[in-house]
Amino acid sequence: MSTTVEYAPIGLVGVLTPQANTTVEPELQCLCPPGVGLLAARMCSTAPDLEARLRDYYREPQRWTAQFANAPLGVVASACTGSSYLIGAHAEDVLFDAWSRDLGVPVTNSALAVVAAMRALGVTRMSLVSPYPAWLTDASQAYWRSRGLEVARVQRLATDASRFHPIYALGSAAAREGIASLGADTAQAVLLLGTGTPTLGAIATPPDNAAGVPVVSCNLALWWHALELLQGHAAAPRAHTLHALLAEPRWRRRLGEIVAA
Repeated sequence: MSTTVEYAPIGLVGVLTPQANTTVEPELQCLCPPGVGLLAARMCSTAPDLEARLRDYYREPQRWTAQFANAPLGVVASACTGSSYLIGAHAEDVLFDAWSRDLGVPVTNSALAVVAAMRALGVTRMSLVSPYPAWLTDASQAYWRSRGLEVARVQRLATDASRFHPIYALGSAAAREGIASLGADTAQAVLLLGTGTPTLGAIATPPDNAAGVPVVSCNLALWWHALELLQGHAAAPRAHTLHALLAEPRWRRRLGEIVAA
């Protein structure tokens, strides 16, 4: 029996997002090439604080992918980096290897995708723009270093605790201002942290100080990595190199239509 999906002849990506994240699906839909489908599910926790919720997301994670039932997924992509920082690289590798074996398809997340993206770009030294509180920003730096990535500089974004969510309520202008605030440094790339932070606008039109330096977000890296891992149509993902995705005009047009609405 054929498992081809009418609107996803190349393949279907299962995307997991934190429960209140309002950014992942719109950004990935902008980035989605013709022939690839996106099916989303939520990772949920009733824990009262952010750290506990982030840890909850990767406890028994198969409960999240169970929401996809028997949908013919080619890859699963978890759009959460904060959980990776807290469980650490070794536990993450063990977890995702087992998860992939259990599902029978590759499972990745935004932190693993960033590591793969930086390797693809030949980057070993990067600067960070972070919407996180100080403790999670510090955990992030430790995680990247454990993965062999040097952190040159960090610029934290100001958030408003009175909004529905301090991070998700940011606009891409905040990410752009964060890049500008880094000034000139020796980093080989800029990484925009937080899958809930709108970032595509900042990637589309980065400030002058980022000219010639790749600006990568966790969501963009995740989608690129998902395409790389997508099974069944190996020729299609190969066409979507990271450089090509960064320069792709299609998602810029889609983004412009959304912003103009």
